[in-house]
Order: sequence, then structure tokens, then C-alpha cells
Amino acid sequence: MPTYSYRCTACDNAFDIHQQFADASLTECSSCGGQLRKVFGNLGVTFNGTGFYRNDSRSASKPVSSSSASESGGTTSGT
Repeated sequence: MPTYSYRCTACDNAFDIHQQFADASLTECSSCGGQLRKVFGNLGVTFNGTGFYRNDSRSASKPVSSSSASESGGTTSGT
């Protein structure tokens, strides 16, 4: 169940409560009867590191293809 933060607009009473998605939002402060507002904060997700790039999934050395091997000095016929 998600945790929601509320703050009263009249008395500044702040609290957190576990509610299901289907539950209605709280609207009345239990301390003074004032209007409650949901408090939205920063997300609890942190992305650390360099990220994921296209070259991260490739090997460090490039494989030699068959066409470049024959051009670069494969066996020669004739002489």
C-alpha cells in the first residue's frame, strides 16, 4: 500500500498514512477540522552511474569479418 503525506492548511498538522489506491483522499484534519492537502515530495528513486549506452552491450574488441581478413593479407594464389 502506498504512503500519502497530508498537511492541514489551518493548523499545519502534518502526517503520513497508508491508503489503498481505491481509497478516497482525506479532506478534514482530525486535530482542528481544517482542510487537508496532499503533500507531494521528491520521488524515492535515484539513478546512479553512467547510464546505459548503445556500446555497453558490445564487446570491447571488434570482431574481424571474413571480407576484411581476405583484403588484409590472406593467402594469395598464383605467384
